[in-house]
Amino acid sequence: MNLREKQELLERDVLSAHAALSARSLGRRYQETPCSIRTDYQRDRDRILHSKAFRRLKHKTQVFLSPEGDHYRTRLTHTLEVSQISRTIARALRLNEDLTEAIALGHDLGHTPFGHCGEEELNRIHQPEGFKHNEQSLRVVEYIESSDSKPYKGLNLTFEVRDGIKNHTGEEIPATMEGRVVKISDRIAYINHDIDDALRAGVLKLSDLPGDSIKVLGESHSMRINRMIVDLIENSIHREDITMSDEIAHHMDLLRKFMFERVYLDDLAKKEEGKARHIVRALYYHFKVTPEDMSFEGYLPEKPKDIENTVRDYIAGMTDRYAVKKYMEIFVPEFWK
Repeated sequence: MNLREKQELLERDVLSAHAALSARSLGRRYQETPCSIRTDYQRDRDRILHSKAFRRLKHKTQVFLSPEGDHYRTRLTHTLEVSQISRTIARALRLNEDLTEAIALGHDLGHTPFGHCGEEELNRIHQPEGFKHNEQSLRVVEYIESSDSKPYKGLNLTFEVRDGIKNHTGEEIPATMEGRVVKISDRIAYINHDIDDALRAGVLKLSDLPGDSIKVLGESHSMRINRMIVDLIENSIHREDITMSDEIAHHMDLLRKFMFERVYLDDLAKKEEGKARHIVRALYYHFKVTPEDMSFEGYLPEKPKDIENTVRDYIAGMTDRYAVKKYMEIFVPEFWK
C-alpha cells in the first residue's frame, strides 16, 4: 500500500460522513495515472498553486486600485485569507481540507485587472456572452492554463474542485460541503479585510461602522472574523449544510450592505475607476481589430478563430500594471529621442 492509499484510508476513517473523499471523486476529464504520494485533491491544489494565473493575483486589485501602501490587500492575499478561513472551518467540521484549499486557491483565478470595476466593464462590452469572474476562473483551469508535459489544455482538475470554483459566487450551490465552506468563507474574508483596508485608507473611521453590528460581532478585525467562524462551525457541526445563526448572518449582511454604500460604490474610494474602465474598454476594442498586438506565452494561436473570446481571455488575465503598460505602449506616443 502506497502513501496515497494510506491517506485515502485515513480520510475514510477520520472525516465526516458529509465530507468528500478523494478516493470517491467523480474524476477528471482526462484519465491519469494516480500519484503514489498525493491524493487527487492534493494534486489539484498543487497544480493551481504552481499556475501562472495564481502568481498574477499578486498584482491584481482587491478594492483599492494600485495602492502605494504595502499593507493593503491584493487579489492574492485575499485568496490566501479565504484559504485560511476555509481550512479552519473544514478541519473543525471534519471535512476534506485538501479539497477545500484547492477550491479556495482557485476561486478567483479568472478575476480581471482593476477588481470588480474591471469585471463590470468587461461584462458590459463583451456581448452577448457577458463576463463573470467565476466562469472565467473555471475557463482558466479548464482551457487557458496548461502543462508542457500534457497533451491537452487545462489543468485537468477533478469535478469537485471545478464545481467549487464555478459556484463560489452567485445563486448556484456547490455540490460539496467543502465548496459551500469556500463560498461563505469568501464573504467572511472580503467583508472583514475590506473594512480593515478602508480604515487604513481613511475612507472609513471606526465610529462610522454600524454600531449594533459591531457590538454583536466585535470591535476589532480579528474579533469579527473569529465570531463569524465560531458561529458558523457551531451551527453547521450537526447539519448537512454550512450555515450561520440568524443573528450573525443578519449582522454580516448589514456590514456587507454598509460596505457597498460607503466603500464599494463610494466616489472617494472609487475615484480612479473611470480611468480603469477606460483602459479595459480601449484595450478590448483595439485587440479586436489588431489581435497581433496580443502576446501570450504559448496560448494565442497565430490566427485566432474566435477574436472576441480570445480578447476577453487576454484582458481578464492581465495584472493591473500590465494593463496600464499595454495601454501606454499602444495609445501614448513616445517622445522623439
